Amino acid sequence: MIPVGLDFETYYDNEYSLSRMTVEEYVRDSRFEAIMLNVQLPDREYHVVGPAEVERFCKWFDWSNALVVGQNTAFDGFILSDRYGARAGRYADTLGMSRALFPHEASHSLDAQVKRAGFEEAKGTEVLAAKGMRFQNFTQAELNQYSTYCRKDVRLTLRLFHRYLAMGFPLDELKLIDLTLRMFIDPVLRLDVDLLRDHLRFTIDRKQQLMQRVRQSVLGECDDAERVAAAFSGDDAVRALLMSNDKFAQLLQDFGVDPPTKVSARTGKVAWAFAKTDEAFQELQEHPDPDVQALVAARLGIKTTIEETRTQRFIGMAARGAFPVPLRYYGAHSGRWSGEQSINLQNLPARGPNAGRIKKAILAPEGYVIVDCDSAQIEARVLAWLARQDDLIEDFRLKKDVYSKMASRIYGREIDRKRKVVVDGVETLPDATEGQVGKTVVLGCGFGVGHAKLKPFLKTQAGVDVPMEEAKRIIDTYRHSVPKIVALWKACQRALMQMTLGRSGTIDPAGVLRYDPDGIILPNGMRISYPGLRAVAKEGGGHEFIYTSKGKPVRIYGGKVVENVVQALARIVVAHQMLLIARRYRVVLTVHDAVACLVPESEAAEGRAFVERCMSVTPKWATDLPISCESGVGKSYGDC
Repeated sequence: MIPVGLDFETYYDNEYSLSRMTVEEYVRDSRFEAIMLNVQLPDREYHVVGPAEVERFCKWFDWSNALVVGQNTAFDGFILSDRYGARAGRYADTLGMSRALFPHEASHSLDAQVKRAGFEEAKGTEVLAAKGMRFQNFTQAELNQYSTYCRKDVRLTLRLFHRYLAMGFPLDELKLIDLTLRMFIDPVLRLDVDLLRDHLRFTIDRKQQLMQRVRQSVLGECDDAERVAAAFSGDDAVRALLMSNDKFAQLLQDFGVDPPTKVSARTGKVAWAFAKTDEAFQELQEHPDPDVQALVAARLGIKTTIEETRTQRFIGMAARGAFPVPLRYYGAHSGRWSGEQSINLQNLPARGPNAGRIKKAILAPEGYVIVDCDSAQIEARVLAWLARQDDLIEDFRLKKDVYSKMASRIYGREIDRKRKVVVDGVETLPDATEGQVGKTVVLGCGFGVGHAKLKPFLKTQAGVDVPMEEAKRIIDTYRHSVPKIVALWKACQRALMQMTLGRSGTIDPAGVLRYDPDGIILPNGMRISYPGLRAVAKEGGGHEFIYTSKGKPVRIYGGKVVENVVQALARIVVAHQMLLIARRYRVVLTVHDAVACLVPESEAAEGRAFVERCMSVTPKWATDLPISCESGVGKSYGDC
């Protein structure tokens, strides 16, 4: 297809702008106005000025053979589709490519990319002068100046696109960018507004109940005089309790959350990462447990949780049209997708009585069903395969219950978490709790987690509160049972040291992962990078490894490297399967290790079988990886 550079310049003001609104809200707003459009082909350029002329051009131009290239193509492509009914043959995005190639950079704006690439030509600032100006307000001289700016933006975007291709950007990754953008640009899913309103009411009531419990805890710690004052202080009393770093950390642990930490730039010591600017703490605002969101919001003094604002945005979208699925391609440096535009579909509520309500509100269009297929235990399987933990690989291949097997090792007796016993006419699962512990350990301890972190994790995931000594015994049992996984942690630790010394080599026994001074090379040609990696002396002797991400120091160690590469490899496997599915069916969503697509109702069974076959295929570099999948079908995403 022909690369076609595209850029719209549109009206904006202090209140009506992308800094205050999502792309969907902005483009579908009645205030929208396209002032000009620039389209650049290899052999010609079209520059169109004025709302009416822009509309005529968009409907006239043949976009079917165009590979539309933009900087934030979700914006320009959505304008093209939603306002003018035009859809390109394919979409590419320098913003997404930059995030994939330079994941630890603080900015991926066009200006930042141009400077990073070392282009002599710089992005202009004329857009700032256009704030609050409708097309009719521009003089001809101002339009000429704005046109020069618009043309330059497209020219720079195309230069970046070709620069990234020359750096070896993989073809399959370009296909994934197109697939991801198409979920947003050409939406087909619908939303159930009544269900969303019920969910919003429930979420607000639950938050108020949680704050009341915290407030009562505050009153219980006060003397009589303080109790009266606290009773009248309302949320201020709650926030006062939560502002204690150690108490807040304990509260997070009670909810099964590992409190985020950071390396202090001032002291070099590990400290709680509870500042508003700490990225890990910001992420907790989007935790899948709405109670955790409420606690974090209370600490930050925010009145509305992410779950509330997300649901309100869903309600607004339901009234405006089809649901544009907002996903960020390469949202993490492992390549995984993440949430976008204040609607994080990767962290929908997974706990509590109202879990799954938003998923049920996402509906297939008439005549179709949603097939959602999850790559079962993909990270645990990739980990065992990468480490060549052969006994575990064989258990996965033979579809044995690895959770019960681990629980049997932990408890020193035969555990069958699915075993049923009837007592007084009631069917029970006597080994269910022990089996859940085994599951938690298999899925949660493969990346070097210690007993201190395992203890709160077991409480939340398995409902088991164990003493610290017992948590240590469980960790020791796990590590003794998977010596090759432990060896992989050590291999990654050694690789970190070799990278700091400027050396190259391989990490895993099969040589799937190679490293050099610039990072770890993945089998699809992408990298896991650790910019500025260095060894830093620790107090009391020894050293640890630090790298720089978005201008801040980040600690890295062997177990964390294993987590990074396993997530990256799992993502590559699922992405490969997603592209296979897309050859036949419209992929509409991906969450974690699952892929959702639309299948005509008349071929639901056949389509489901096809999707499962695709989700059972591995890339050539992982032909002996023992994978499995589970699927569901429904008219709503939540019914799958």
